[in-house]
Amino acid sequence: MTVEEFEEFYAQAVARLTGQLYVMTGDLQEAQDVVQEAFVKAWVRRGRLERDGQPEAWIRTVAWRLAVSRWRFRRRSADAWGRGSSGVEHVAPPDPDHVVLVDALRELPAQQRRTLTLHYLCDLTVEQIAGETGLSTSTIKTHLVRGRAALAHRLRDPRIEEAPDV
Repeated sequence: MTVEEFEEFYAQAVARLTGQLYVMTGDLQEAQDVVQEAFVKAWVRRGRLERDGQPEAWIRTVAWRLAVSRWRFRRRSADAWGRGSSGVEHVAPPDPDHVVLVDALRELPAQQRRTLTLHYLCDLTVEQIAGETGLSTSTIKTHLVRGRAALAHRLRDPRIEEAPDV
């Protein structure tokens, strides 16, 4: 992949990948950071990306792994600081300006959220998701079914009463 081809690929894919990682992580700033870092890593191996045939999937996977690594680091750091502090700090509730769907997605387990994102936002098939994540197709299907059911439950409007069975 030439420099010009890589720049064109970047221009076409960065917004889409950032949006996908935003849905996966629930944090726009984090999504922007990990996607940029993944593109930096891709720059070094741009010749191999073209031969592999799926540069966008490679960048998405690297960005996801970076996000998980960063989350683990922050978690370990918070645990270490927590051991030294006298009490637990109160965490403020989510900002009311957040989109209801993003809030609902944040409540899902990370792997279900990632699977739903890859299927619905990235438009990948079950087999493609299995190839990208290393999970079996039956596990992917399970994540999709459970994720959809959890979202349906979380997104139902409590103001609407269900009609009694007749």
